[in-house]
Amino acid sequence: MNFQQLRSVREAVRCNFNLTDVASALHTSQPGVSRQIRELEEELGIELFVRAGKRLTGLTEPGAHVLPIVERLLLESCNLKKAGQEFMAQQNGLLSIAATHSQARYALPPAVQEFRSQFPQVKLHLHQGSPKQVADMLLSGEVDVAIATEALSDYPELVALPCYRWTHSVIAPPGHPLLDGPLTLESLARYPLITYDTGFTGRTHIDEAFSQHALAPNIVLTAMDADVIKTYVALGMGVGIVASIAFEAERDTALRALDAGALFGINLTKLAVRRGSYLRSYVYAFIESFAPTLSREIVEKTRREEPGGVFYAI
Repeated sequence: MNFQQLRSVREAVRCNFNLTDVASALHTSQPGVSRQIRELEEELGIELFVRAGKRLTGLTEPGAHVLPIVERLLLESCNLKKAGQEFMAQQNGLLSIAATHSQARYALPPAVQEFRSQFPQVKLHLHQGSPKQVADMLLSGEVDVAIATEALSDYPELVALPCYRWTHSVIAPPGHPLLDGPLTLESLARYPLITYDTGFTGRTHIDEAFSQHALAPNIVLTAMDADVIKTYVALGMGVGIVASIAFEAERDTALRALDAGALFGINLTKLAVRRGSYLRSYVYAFIESFAPTLSREIVEKTRREEPGGVFYAI
């Protein structure tokens, strides 16, 4: 039994049983992948995959039982390498972070700046994507840490920790009539609205608020990030709904903002790591820079909890 056999099994599942894609992912040949899988099946004495001719079409019942063990073995082999690197280079290495645009643009800079001053020899890679893309990058091992408001709590393989609460703001150009009266869902529904795409930055809370009051908002434009929303609001295309952290009065002089927390509720940004993964010391340091309440002790304790167990909240 060897790690290449285990990787072949794992990638076969990840690539939806397409051996051509598996071979590409592992930088080998398709016959080589087939041989690795067959050799492992012969050693274990079971068939891991359902076959139609030479094609793989799914996992057998024994294969579904074995797959989590394969995943754990490969994760621990990665942890072993990281543990060795930890002691070889305490202040050197790479930290990869995946975050949504709002987090990368508005929430992360202070933490990144503090981290760089503490660990100048550690290289930082920052990846951006939708909440699901951010979660997928963490699940695949492409990044060490993921930060988003949505999606991260949906995966039992991830440990999602609460970082900070935030609300939405309604933004409009100076002189807009909405700025004069009390802010209500009914008054908002009378104007064209510009806000986040579905699945981004608390959009679910926005939709739920209007739905609960039997209102149909006129959403004329959606975007993934607040900078785009603010641009079109400033052009007079509609009223914007953005994360409060995305509005800065000193910079956004062409706009005015009203707090909308009472309308759309409170959102919770989370930071996630893979359950069971090895985290180097500087990863814990970054986490605490971003969310001071998340000490190394708290993170380690939470990572040892079984999926579904909740003991920490803010």
